[in-house]
Amino acid sequence: MGLAEEKYCTAEEFYNIPDDIRAELINGEIVYMASPSRIHQKILGELHFLILDHIKRKGGDCEVYPAPFGVQLSENDDTVLEPDISVICDPGKLNDRGCLGAPDWIIEIASPSNPKNDYIVKLNLYNNAGVREYWIVDPENNGIHVYSMGDRFSVKTYSFDDTVKVGIYEDLYIDFASLDLSRLL
Repeated sequence: MGLAEEKYCTAEEFYNIPDDIRAELINGEIVYMASPSRIHQKILGELHFLILDHIKRKGGDCEVYPAPFGVQLSENDDTVLEPDISVICDPGKLNDRGCLGAPDWIIEIASPSNPKNDYIVKLNLYNNAGVREYWIVDPENNGIHVYSMGDRFSVKTYSFDDTVKVGIYEDLYIDFASLDLSRLL
């Protein structure tokens, strides 16, 4: 479970914590994160590979980054998140620290120790920042929740047996059944 530190922390201060500490900064609070599970890492690796392969095959301009990769949603905000997967299509948002501004697509793999963080806190932060598409992949509940954000907010829920269309691409579908996660779930 993530633990919050009491002292208010700015984004500048947060960027100076040691690299070996897994944490996010949410509205000035440092939230420490547990090490990811094996299933978490398997899903992360598979999805990153599929997305990167699609971008390379299509000669796309978007870039995909797996965690650890810092995302500061706004320059004037003391929030620095570390989504499991970030897809950024505007190269002007990328800097040496990570991404400054809203990525186009974010995937979080739900943590069983703190689901509120992904389902409520981050959903609201990403929606307010202008993220176009947000997925929560929940291995504990065998579900994928796809949030299309912007003018027409919607949510669709899928299972690990389904093929899910990526909204920011015309021709990218992810077949979760093909990821062969059954022996890990």
